[in-house]
Amino acid sequence: ELMDTVERLTKEHYRQCLEQRFKELVASKGLEAVQTEVNDMDWESTFYLRHLPQSNISQVPDLKDEYRNVMKEFALKLEKLAEQLLDLLCENLGLEQGYLKKAFYGTNGPTFGTKVSNYPPCPNNDKIKGLRAHTDAGGLILLFQDDKVSGLQLLKDGEWVDVPPMRHSLVINLGDQLEVITNGKYKSVEHRVIAQTDGTRMSIASFYNPSSDAVIYPAPTLVEKKAEEKNQVYPKFVFEDYMKHYAGVKFQAKEPR
Repeated sequence: ELMDTVERLTKEHYRQCLEQRFKELVASKGLEAVQTEVNDMDWESTFYLRHLPQSNISQVPDLKDEYRNVMKEFALKLEKLAEQLLDLLCENLGLEQGYLKKAFYGTNGPTFGTKVSNYPPCPNNDKIKGLRAHTDAGGLILLFQDDKVSGLQLLKDGEWVDVPPMRHSLVINLGDQLEVITNGKYKSVEHRVIAQTDGTRMSIASFYNPSSDAVIYPAPTLVEKKAEEKNQVYPKFVFEDYMKHYAGVKFQAKEPR
């Protein structure tokens, strides 16, 4: 029921507040008639909500009170789910309960935010991606995607695989930080969005990430005891430093970063 309400209000908000703006942007950049592939832009309309450490939902313009309240409630439920999932990952990896949450905690607790996206119909979807291929920088991503309009793909064994729309479901994705902390036992997943020619795709991606000052490094029990330095291929870093670096190289290969 909550997901249905979130979807209804998100789509209403797009139609009332964002659709016309997107059309004007497309017209101003001449994107409807491009002849060559566009590599520096995505065919998407987005806005961001921050939940933790401090919410900014009350400051985001153009949101109706009902929508603000529903997104706050949705975020609280997703936050609990993210923590349960992290504990399941701990169990699966043989880490003590709470290890991953603690690794994310830093001084101020985890950062948590939502990217609300709409991917309108694209007349030139062979030239422009809805969202270019990348891995996510952070921890755990909980995606509530449109149940009718598809477009999300992930890279598996060198092939792009569709992630089909499914009603009342969340797609769980892993980001770069979980790859580092698990010493590569889990991998962050490269994914992209193919713009569609008919129908607008809704995408609500919530990112449960480490604190900006959290120090990220492989869990010692997952680094083999012999020749530790040789096996620990992932560096130690502060999450905020990683994010600053990621901002400039998001759409490039993850291995160098």
